[in-house]
Amino acid sequence: MKAYIVGVGMTKFEKPETRDWQYWDMVREAGTAALEDAGVRYDQVEQVPVGYCFEASTAGQRAVYELGLTGVPVYNVNNNCATGSTALMLARQFVEGGSSDCVLAVGFEKMARGSLGGGTEGGGGFASSPVARHYGIMAAAHGFEMSPPTAQIFGNAAREHMQRYGTTPAQLAAVGAKNHRHSVDNPYAQFQDPYTVEEVLAARTVHDPLTKLQCSPTSDGAAAAVVVSERFVERHGLGERAVEIAAQAMTTDTGASFASGTCIDAVGAPMSRAAARQVYESSGLGPGDLDVIELHDCFSINELLTYEALGLCGEGESGKLVESGATTYGGRWVVNPSGGLISKGHPLGATGIAQAAELTWQLRGEAGPRQVPGARTGLAHNIGLGGAAVVTLLRR
Repeated sequence: MKAYIVGVGMTKFEKPETRDWQYWDMVREAGTAALEDAGVRYDQVEQVPVGYCFEASTAGQRAVYELGLTGVPVYNVNNNCATGSTALMLARQFVEGGSSDCVLAVGFEKMARGSLGGGTEGGGGFASSPVARHYGIMAAAHGFEMSPPTAQIFGNAAREHMQRYGTTPAQLAAVGAKNHRHSVDNPYAQFQDPYTVEEVLAARTVHDPLTKLQCSPTSDGAAAAVVVSERFVERHGLGERAVEIAAQAMTTDTGASFASGTCIDAVGAPMSRAAARQVYESSGLGPGDLDVIELHDCFSINELLTYEALGLCGEGESGKLVESGATTYGGRWVVNPSGGLISKGHPLGATGIAQAAELTWQLRGEAGPRQVPGARTGLAHNIGLGGAAVVTLLRR
Protein backbone atom coordinates (compact mmCIF):
# COMPACT_ATOMS: atom_id res chain seq x y z
CA MET A 1 0.00 0.00 0.00
CA LYS A 2 1.36 3.41 -0.96
CA ALA A 3 1.77 6.27 1.51
CA TYR A 4 1.29 9.95 0.72
CA ILE A 5 1.94 13.24 2.46
CA VAL A 6 -1.19 15.37 2.08
CA GLY A 7 -0.54 18.12 4.60
CA VAL A 8 2.49 19.80 6.17
CA GLY A 9 3.05 22.61 8.63
CA MET A 10 5.82 24.12 10.67
CA THR A 11 6.62 27.01 12.94
CA LYS A 12 9.28 29.54 12.21
CA PHE A 13 12.57 28.19 13.57
CA GLU A 14 13.92 30.62 16.13
CA LYS A 15 16.83 31.18 18.45
CA PRO A 16 16.08 29.61 21.85
CA GLU A 17 14.31 31.94 24.28
CA THR A 18 13.29 34.31 21.49
CA ARG A 19 9.59 33.61 21.94
CA ASP A 20 7.74 33.03 25.19
CA TRP A 21 6.21 29.66 24.37
CA GLN A 22 6.25 26.03 25.46
CA TYR A 23 6.87 23.00 23.31
CA TRP A 24 3.16 22.22 23.21
CA ASP A 25 2.50 25.69 21.80
CA MET A 26 4.89 24.90 18.95
CA VAL A 27 3.15 21.59 18.25
CA ARG A 28 -0.29 23.17 18.33
CA GLU A 29 0.86 25.69 15.71
CA ALA A 30 2.63 23.21 13.41
CA GLY A 31 0.09 20.41 13.85
CA THR A 32 -2.88 22.67 13.20
CA ALA A 33 -1.20 24.01 10.08
CA ALA A 34 -0.57 20.48 8.76
CA LEU A 35 -4.13 19.35 9.41
CA GLU A 36 -5.57 22.47 7.79
CA ASP A 37 -3.23 22.05 4.81
CA ALA A 38 -4.55 18.51 4.35
CA GLY A 39 -8.18 19.38 5.06
CA VAL A 40 -8.16 16.65 7.71
CA ARG A 41 -9.61 16.79 11.24
CA TYR A 42 -7.61 15.54 14.20
CA ASP A 43 -10.35 13.02 15.01
CA GLN A 44 -9.57 11.35 11.66
CA VAL A 45 -5.98 10.71 12.76
CA GLU A 46 -5.41 7.12 13.93
CA GLN A 47 -1.82 7.20 15.24
CA VAL A 48 0.70 9.91 16.16
CA PRO A 49 4.50 9.38 16.31
CA VAL A 50 6.11 12.40 17.99
CA GLY A 51 9.84 13.10 17.81
CA TYR A 52 11.90 15.11 20.30
CA CYS A 53 15.20 14.77 22.19
CA PHE A 54 15.24 17.10 25.19
CA GLU A 55 11.91 16.69 26.98
CA ALA A 56 10.68 14.09 29.46
CA SER A 57 8.96 10.82 28.61
CA THR A 58 5.38 11.24 27.29
CA ALA A 59 6.04 14.85 26.29
CA GLY A 60 4.62 13.73 22.96
CA GLN A 61 1.24 13.18 24.56
CA ARG A 62 1.34 16.54 26.35
CA ALA A 63 2.13 18.22 23.05
CA VAL A 64 -0.51 16.63 20.81
CA TYR A 65 -3.23 16.86 23.46
CA GLU A 66 -3.31 20.48 22.27
CA LEU A 67 -4.74 19.17 18.99
CA GLY A 68 -7.39 16.96 20.57
CA LEU A 69 -8.13 14.34 23.21
CA THR A 70 -9.19 11.43 21.03
CA GLY A 71 -7.34 8.58 22.75
CA VAL A 72 -5.27 7.59 19.72
CA PRO A 73 -1.86 5.94 20.25
CA VAL A 74 1.03 8.39 20.66
CA TYR A 75 4.62 7.17 20.23
CA ASN A 76 7.55 9.11 21.70
CA VAL A 77 10.55 8.95 19.35
CA ASN A 78 14.21 9.89 19.97
CA ASN A 79 16.94 9.20 17.41
CA ASN A 80 19.24 12.17 17.91
CA CYS A 81 19.28 14.53 14.93
CA ALA A 82 17.42 11.93 12.80
CA THR A 83 14.44 12.00 15.18
CA GLY A 84 12.02 13.85 12.90
CA SER A 85 12.60 11.60 9.91
CA THR A 86 12.30 8.57 12.20
CA ALA A 87 8.83 9.74 13.27
CA LEU A 88 7.94 10.23 9.61
CA MET A 89 9.21 6.74 8.82
CA LEU A 90 6.97 5.25 11.51
CA ALA A 91 4.01 7.09 10.02
CA ARG A 92 4.80 5.70 6.58
CA GLN A 93 5.17 2.18 7.97
CA PHE A 94 1.82 2.38 9.75
CA VAL A 95 0.16 3.37 6.48
CA GLU A 96 2.03 1.03 4.14
CA GLY A 97 1.52 -1.87 6.56
CA GLY A 98 -2.23 -1.33 6.42
CA SER A 99 -2.77 -0.66 10.13
CA SER A 100 -3.83 2.97 9.59
CA ASP A 101 -5.18 5.20 6.84
CA CYS A 102 -4.29 8.54 8.44
CA VAL A 103 -1.27 9.23 10.67
CA LEU A 104 0.13 12.52 11.95
CA ALA A 105 3.93 12.70 12.30
CA VAL A 106 5.18 15.49 14.57
CA GLY A 107 8.63 16.71 15.59
CA PHE A 108 9.57 19.49 17.98
CA GLU A 109 12.40 20.83 20.09
CA LYS A 110 12.78 23.57 22.68
CA MET A 111 16.51 23.92 23.12
CA ALA A 112 18.93 25.74 25.40
CA ARG A 113 21.23 28.41 24.06
CA GLY A 114 24.80 27.45 23.27
CA SER A 115 26.44 24.41 21.74
CA LEU A 116 25.26 20.85 22.25
CA GLY A 117 27.10 18.77 24.82
CA GLY A 118 28.05 16.01 22.42
CA GLY A 119 25.79 13.36 23.94
CA THR A 120 26.85 13.70 27.58
CA GLU A 121 23.75 15.46 28.84
CA GLY A 122 22.53 12.36 30.67
CA GLY A 123 25.47 12.46 33.12
CA GLY A 124 28.52 10.27 33.49
CA GLY A 125 30.58 12.08 30.84
CA PHE A 126 31.75 10.59 27.56
CA ALA A 127 32.47 7.19 29.12
CA SER A 128 28.73 6.50 29.35
CA SER A 129 27.69 8.52 26.31
CA PRO A 130 25.91 6.68 23.49
CA VAL A 131 28.41 8.29 21.11
CA ALA A 132 31.53 7.45 23.15
CA ARG A 133 32.74 5.10 20.44
CA HIS A 134 32.42 7.81 17.79
CA TYR A 135 34.29 10.37 19.85
CA GLY A 136 36.87 7.74 20.73
CA ILE A 137 37.68 7.44 17.03
CA MET A 138 38.17 11.20 16.89
CA ALA A 139 40.28 11.35 20.04
CA ALA A 140 42.59 8.59 18.82
CA ALA A 141 43.19 10.33 15.51
CA HIS A 142 43.06 14.00 16.46
CA GLY A 143 42.98 14.36 20.23
CA PHE A 144 40.22 16.09 22.15
CA GLU A 145 40.11 19.86 22.48
CA MET A 146 37.98 22.41 24.33
CA SER A 147 35.75 23.38 21.40
CA PRO A 148 32.17 21.98 21.18
CA PRO A 149 32.38 18.20 20.65
CA THR A 150 30.09 17.99 17.63
CA ALA A 151 31.97 20.82 15.93
CA GLN A 152 35.21 18.99 16.71
CA ILE A 153 34.24 15.69 15.15
CA PHE A 154 32.85 17.31 12.02
CA GLY A 155 35.69 19.83 11.89
CA ASN A 156 38.17 16.97 12.02
CA ALA A 157 36.23 15.23 9.25
CA ALA A 158 36.71 18.42 7.23
CA ARG A 159 40.46 18.37 7.92
CA GLU A 160 40.63 14.76 6.75
CA HIS A 161 38.75 15.64 3.56
CA MET A 162 41.08 18.56 2.91
CA GLN A 163 44.19 16.45 3.46
CA ARG A 164 42.92 13.54 1.39
CA TYR A 165 41.31 15.35 -1.54
CA GLY A 166 42.58 18.91 -1.53
CA THR A 167 39.26 20.41 -0.52
CA THR A 168 39.74 24.09 0.30
CA PRO A 169 38.37 26.34 3.08
CA ALA A 170 36.67 28.40 0.37
CA GLN A 171 34.79 25.33 -0.90
CA LEU A 172 33.57 24.58 2.63
CA ALA A 173 32.54 28.21 3.02
CA ALA A 174 30.69 28.05 -0.31
CA VAL A 175 28.23 25.65 1.32
CA GLY A 176 27.47 28.15 4.07
CA ALA A 177 27.20 31.04 1.63
CA LYS A 178 24.82 29.08 -0.63
CA ASN A 179 22.53 28.02 2.18
CA HIS A 180 22.41 31.44 3.80
CA ARG A 181 21.59 32.89 0.38
CA HIS A 182 18.76 30.38 -0.07
CA SER A 183 17.23 31.18 3.32
CA VAL A 184 16.62 34.82 2.40
CA ASP A 185 13.35 33.72 0.76
CA ASN A 186 12.24 31.35 3.53
CA PRO A 187 9.96 33.00 6.12
CA TYR A 188 10.38 29.95 8.40
CA ALA A 189 14.18 30.28 8.57
CA GLN A 190 15.98 31.31 11.74
CA PHE A 191 18.42 33.41 9.70
CA GLN A 192 17.55 35.30 6.52
CA ASP A 193 20.72 37.27 5.89
CA PRO A 194 22.95 36.53 2.88
CA TYR A 195 26.72 36.18 3.26
CA THR A 196 29.53 35.97 0.75
CA VAL A 197 32.16 33.24 0.84
CA GLU A 198 34.60 35.82 2.17
CA GLU A 199 32.23 36.77 5.01
CA VAL A 200 31.70 33.11 5.90
CA LEU A 201 35.47 32.59 6.04
CA ALA A 202 35.93 35.70 8.19
CA ALA A 203 33.38 34.66 10.81
CA ARG A 204 34.49 33.40 14.22
CA THR A 205 36.18 29.99 14.09
CA VAL A 206 34.30 27.31 16.02
CA HIS A 207 36.70 24.45 15.25
CA ASP A 208 39.15 24.94 12.40
CA PRO A 209 38.31 25.00 9.51
CA LEU A 210 34.64 25.52 10.44
CA THR A 211 33.45 29.05 11.15
CA LYS A 212 30.21 30.04 12.86
CA LEU A 213 28.44 30.60 9.53
CA GLN A 214 29.16 26.97 8.54
CA CYS A 215 27.56 25.51 11.70
CA SER A 216 23.87 24.88 12.38
CA PRO A 217 22.54 26.76 15.41
CA THR A 218 20.47 25.52 18.33
CA SER A 219 16.85 26.34 17.60
CA ASP A 220 13.28 26.17 18.83
CA GLY A 221 10.59 24.92 16.48
CA ALA A 222 8.19 22.23 15.37
CA ALA A 223 7.00 20.58 12.17
CA ALA A 224 4.23 18.15 11.27
CA ALA A 225 3.08 16.03 8.33
CA VAL A 226 -0.16 14.17 7.62
CA VAL A 227 0.59 10.78 6.04
CA VAL A 228 -2.28 8.82 4.51
CA SER A 229 -3.06 5.77 2.41
CA GLU A 230 -4.02 5.73 -1.25
CA ARG A 231 -7.59 4.83 -0.36
CA PHE A 232 -7.77 7.78 2.03
CA VAL A 233 -6.57 10.05 -0.78
CA GLU A 234 -9.25 8.70 -3.12
CA ARG A 235 -12.01 8.71 -0.51
CA HIS A 236 -11.41 12.33 0.45
CA GLY A 237 -10.44 13.76 -2.94
CA LEU A 238 -6.91 14.70 -1.91
CA GLY A 239 -5.15 13.86 -5.16
CA GLU A 240 -4.13 17.47 -5.80
CA ARG A 241 -2.50 17.69 -2.37
CA ALA A 242 -0.81 14.29 -2.33
CA VAL A 243 2.95 13.76 -2.57
CA GLU A 244 4.00 10.11 -2.69
CA ILE A 245 6.63 8.72 -0.34
CA ALA A 246 8.15 6.69 -3.15
CA ALA A 247 10.92 5.09 -1.06
CA GLN A 248 12.47 5.43 2.36
CA ALA A 249 15.29 3.72 4.23
CA MET A 250 16.98 3.94 7.60
CA THR A 251 20.43 2.57 8.29
CA THR A 252 22.52 2.48 11.44
CA ASP A 253 26.23 2.10 12.04
CA THR A 254 28.09 -0.94 10.79
CA GLY A 255 31.74 -1.81 11.18
CA ALA A 256 32.44 0.57 8.31
CA SER A 257 31.73 3.52 10.63
CA PHE A 258 34.68 2.61 12.82
CA ALA A 259 37.09 0.37 10.89
CA SER A 260 38.94 3.17 9.09
CA GLY A 261 39.52 5.20 12.24
CA THR A 262 38.47 8.37 10.39
CA CYS A 263 36.03 11.04 11.44
CA ILE A 264 34.59 11.01 7.91
CA ASP A 265 33.25 7.52 8.57
CA ALA A 266 32.47 8.07 12.26
CA VAL A 267 30.10 10.95 11.46
CA GLY A 268 28.03 8.70 9.22
CA ALA A 269 29.20 8.72 5.61
CA PRO A 270 28.83 4.91 5.33
CA MET A 271 25.32 5.04 6.79
CA SER A 272 24.28 7.72 4.31
CA ARG A 273 25.67 5.77 1.36
CA ALA A 274 23.83 2.63 2.42
CA ALA A 275 20.50 4.40 2.97
CA ALA A 276 20.74 6.20 -0.39
CA ARG A 277 21.56 2.95 -2.17
CA GLN A 278 18.51 1.24 -0.66
CA VAL A 279 16.24 4.10 -1.70
CA TYR A 280 17.56 4.16 -5.25
CA GLU A 281 17.18 0.40 -5.57
CA SER A 282 13.66 0.44 -4.14
CA SER A 283 12.42 3.33 -6.28
CA GLY A 284 14.25 2.52 -9.50
CA LEU A 285 15.47 6.13 -9.54
CA GLY A 286 18.94 7.57 -9.13
CA PRO A 287 20.78 10.83 -8.53
CA GLY A 288 20.13 11.95 -12.11
CA ASP A 289 16.37 11.78 -11.54
CA LEU A 290 16.37 14.18 -8.58
CA ASP A 291 15.30 17.82 -8.90
CA VAL A 292 15.52 19.14 -5.36
CA ILE A 293 17.30 17.89 -2.24
CA GLU A 294 17.07 18.75 1.45
CA LEU A 295 20.08 17.27 3.22
CA HIS A 296 21.58 17.32 6.69
CA ASP A 297 24.10 20.17 6.61
CA CYS A 298 24.64 20.33 10.37
CA PHE A 299 28.11 21.57 9.37
CA SER A 300 29.29 22.55 5.89
CA ILE A 301 31.49 19.47 5.63
CA ASN A 302 28.49 17.20 6.09
CA GLU A 303 26.85 18.68 3.01
CA LEU A 304 29.99 17.84 1.02
CA LEU A 305 30.16 14.32 2.47
CA THR A 306 26.50 13.82 1.64
CA TYR A 307 26.94 14.90 -1.99
CA GLU A 308 29.32 11.97 -2.32
CA ALA A 309 27.14 9.57 -0.32
CA LEU A 310 24.09 10.37 -2.45
CA GLY A 311 26.05 9.86 -5.65
CA LEU A 312 25.87 13.46 -6.86
CA CYS A 313 29.61 13.27 -7.52
CA GLY A 314 32.55 10.95 -7.07
CA GLU A 315 34.49 10.52 -3.84
CA GLY A 316 36.52 13.62 -3.08
CA GLU A 317 34.81 15.72 -5.77
CA SER A 318 32.23 17.47 -3.60
CA GLY A 319 34.24 20.65 -3.03
CA LYS A 320 34.50 21.22 -6.75
CA LEU A 321 30.79 20.38 -7.14
CA VAL A 322 29.56 23.12 -4.81
CA GLU A 323 32.11 25.55 -6.23
CA SER A 324 30.78 24.91 -9.74
CA GLY A 325 27.24 26.06 -8.85
CA ALA A 326 25.74 22.63 -9.58
CA THR A 327 23.82 22.56 -6.29
CA THR A 328 22.03 25.90 -6.45
CA TYR A 329 19.47 27.57 -8.69
CA GLY A 330 20.49 27.26 -12.31
CA GLY A 331 22.61 24.19 -11.55
CA ARG A 332 21.92 20.47 -11.87
CA TRP A 333 20.16 20.22 -8.49
CA VAL A 334 18.96 22.73 -5.93
CA VAL A 335 20.24 21.53 -2.56
CA ASN A 336 18.73 22.99 0.62
CA PRO A 337 16.45 25.62 -0.94
CA SER A 338 15.08 26.15 2.58
CA GLY A 339 18.50 27.34 3.78
CA GLY A 340 19.28 23.97 5.30
CA LEU A 341 20.17 23.42 8.93
CA ILE A 342 22.93 26.03 8.73
CA SER A 343 20.55 28.90 8.05
CA LYS A 344 16.99 27.59 8.53
CA GLY A 345 17.96 26.24 11.97
CA HIS A 346 18.13 22.83 13.61
CA PRO A 347 15.62 22.01 16.36
CA LEU A 348 16.64 18.36 16.49
CA GLY A 349 13.25 16.65 16.68
CA ALA A 350 11.69 18.87 14.01
CA THR A 351 14.40 18.88 11.35
CA GLY A 352 13.52 15.71 9.45
CA ILE A 353 9.84 16.61 9.14
CA ALA A 354 10.69 20.20 8.20
CA GLN A 355 12.76 18.79 5.33
CA ALA A 356 9.70 16.84 4.16
CA ALA A 357 7.58 19.99 4.45
CA GLU A 358 9.95 21.95 2.23
CA LEU A 359 10.02 19.19 -0.38
CA THR A 360 6.23 18.87 -0.29
CA TRP A 361 5.86 22.59 -1.00
CA GLN A 362 8.47 22.35 -3.75
CA LEU A 363 6.82 19.39 -5.48
CA ARG A 364 3.39 21.06 -5.28
CA GLY A 365 4.82 24.26 -6.74
CA GLU A 366 3.99 26.19 -3.56
CA ALA A 367 7.45 27.36 -2.48
CA GLY A 368 7.07 30.95 -3.68
CA PRO A 369 10.28 32.83 -4.53
CA ARG A 370 12.44 29.83 -3.62
CA GLN A 371 10.52 27.49 -5.95
CA VAL A 372 12.66 25.07 -7.96
CA PRO A 373 11.18 25.24 -11.48
CA GLY A 374 9.44 22.05 -12.58
CA ALA A 375 10.38 20.06 -9.48
CA ARG A 376 8.79 16.60 -9.54
CA THR A 377 11.19 14.47 -7.48
CA GLY A 378 12.79 15.36 -4.15
CA LEU A 379 15.15 13.64 -1.74
CA ALA A 380 15.51 14.24 2.00
CA HIS A 381 18.55 13.13 4.01
CA ASN A 382 18.58 13.29 7.82
CA ILE A 383 21.33 11.86 10.01
CA GLY A 384 22.03 11.54 13.73
CA LEU A 385 25.20 10.46 15.50
CA GLY A 386 24.90 7.28 17.45
CA GLY A 387 23.72 6.57 14.76
CA ALA A 388 20.90 6.71 12.25
CA ALA A 389 20.61 7.90 8.66
CA VAL A 390 17.21 8.27 7.01
CA VAL A 391 16.81 8.95 3.29
CA THR A 392 13.34 9.66 1.88
CA LEU A 393 12.39 10.02 -1.78
CA LEU A 394 9.24 12.01 -2.59
CA ARG A 395 7.61 12.45 -5.99
CA ARG A 396 4.54 13.89 -7.68
